[in-house]
Amino acid sequence: MPGPYRKHFIPLESDPEVFTRLLHKLGISPDLRFQEIYAIDEPDQLPHPALALVFIFPAPAAYEVQKAKEDSGSSEYAGGDDQDVMWFKQTIHNACGFYALLHSVCNGPAKAYIQPGTLLGRLMDTCRSLGTEDRIRVLEDSKELETIYAEAAREGGTPVPGAEEEVDSHYICFVKSTGNSHLYELDGDRKGPVDKGFVEADDVLAEESLNVVKQYMQDAGLGHGLMALVSDSAR
Repeated sequence: MPGPYRKHFIPLESDPEVFTRLLHKLGISPDLRFQEIYAIDEPDQLPHPALALVFIFPAPAAYEVQKAKEDSGSSEYAGGDDQDVMWFKQTIHNACGFYALLHSVCNGPAKAYIQPGTLLGRLMDTCRSLGTEDRIRVLEDSKELETIYAEAAREGGTPVPGAEEEVDSHYICFVKSTGNSHLYELDGDRKGPVDKGFVEADDVLAEESLNVVKQYMQDAGLGHGLMALVSDSAR
């Protein structure tokens, strides 16, 4: 993915077990986990409630052109603790999986599962009131984050590409704001959060959210994947 990258990570495999292990190492309660979603046509068969969704899809050049066009009329996200959602600009190459994971746990009900004193707990305490550029520096300067991430990125079942290699897939996150009850697309490669409209239920696998995700799946074509962040009590 193109962008003003100042650091490079090994790409994270789109495996819910890899994501879950990284989640727990960063400091989220063991009560949360990622679960693969194979089909969304039967809502009763999905895990409810879902706290966040991570969407993985091929990102050809045409996608980058379309994204730039959509963002051309948008203002840059300013950061601070008065925003409807917490968003991080991606400046670490090949780390879109990590940013999707971070966005999924720093927003909505998942925030309550961040354990105090852990790396993620400290990052949240530090970044909550910061502007975009200062949040960037916090993530880039954390050696502890880099070490934990590198360990998780090497635990997948496929060959590990180099940190500076270009990969074709991209990760984004969908969360519901606890402030205004709107669904947001969170992609660190954009100018900021993208508001996708009001969602009544406290579940990002609710009907309104599923309609949004279905459109993304249709646009992405073959090769996409979907993971839900759920608690052990999800049915």
